[in-house]
Amino acid sequence: MTAKVIAVSSNKGGVLKTSVTTNLAGVIANKGKRVLIIDVDSQSNVALTFGQNPDEFKYKVKHTVFDLLTADHTSEFKLDPADAIMTVDKNIDLMATNDDMVAFEFTVLEDPNKFSFERRFFLLKEIVDELRELYDFILIDTPPNLGLTQGNVLTASDGILIPFQPETYSMRSLIKILKVFREFKEDNNSMLEIIGVVPTMVKENTMIHRNVIMMLRDYGQIHGIRIARNHIPNSIQYSTSVGYDERPITISKPKDKLSRVYFELVKELDIMRGKKNV
Repeated sequence: MTAKVIAVSSNKGGVLKTSVTTNLAGVIANKGKRVLIIDVDSQSNVALTFGQNPDEFKYKVKHTVFDLLTADHTSEFKLDPADAIMTVDKNIDLMATNDDMVAFEFTVLEDPNKFSFERRFFLLKEIVDELRELYDFILIDTPPNLGLTQGNVLTASDGILIPFQPETYSMRSLIKILKVFREFKEDNNSMLEIIGVVPTMVKENTMIHRNVIMMLRDYGQIHGIRIARNHIPNSIQYSTSVGYDERPITISKPKDKLSRVYFELVKELDIMRGKKNV
């Protein structure tokens, strides 16, 4: 068992990165596969999705993602990544994060002796590689920026899934991030795959969303970018599931039509590719 590592990434906030991450985890876990979610966003929304309070992590785990990323790797007292992991549902573990992650980039950049330039983008990969044999899939939820944290995510990942809200100004942002991902692949991680772009918060009855999605599909066809036909509709039920059931809807109501969107998305984008007994 060697995990496939998928980052759910965008340089724009509010596009359902955490919702996509956790609902995909629900689909994959439903198929009997072991999933680890690594949250590197200081907002800790993955934990909140599963009813966990990030302010109480110090009582539940020995370390957080921040502790692991900023630890002295030359020390004889090397931190164990397993000490930052908690089980949040059947077949789903979470590597805990909290608002300490706000200081990650400053901590690394201010100490060039401890974090050499060559190693700065490999801090997360070192952790992920220790865990690959324990899971079928590792999903990484990311902050909405393109800084050092994102660089670590891209170095550690096999593939990227990009949530996209179909607003007019979003196309410009998407084109920029795709350019960054391609350049990063060329320079740092030749195995990195753009799995696809997933339209989210889609209002099918609005002309603007239909037009932007048409533009998106044209762009994807020209540039060889896969655009998912299964899109995530704009529905309060996704957040209701989190608020009342403390679970993503693919776990709380797997047979609901809104859940089935994610099951079909996994099939369409061949996310389970390379895993046996699926």
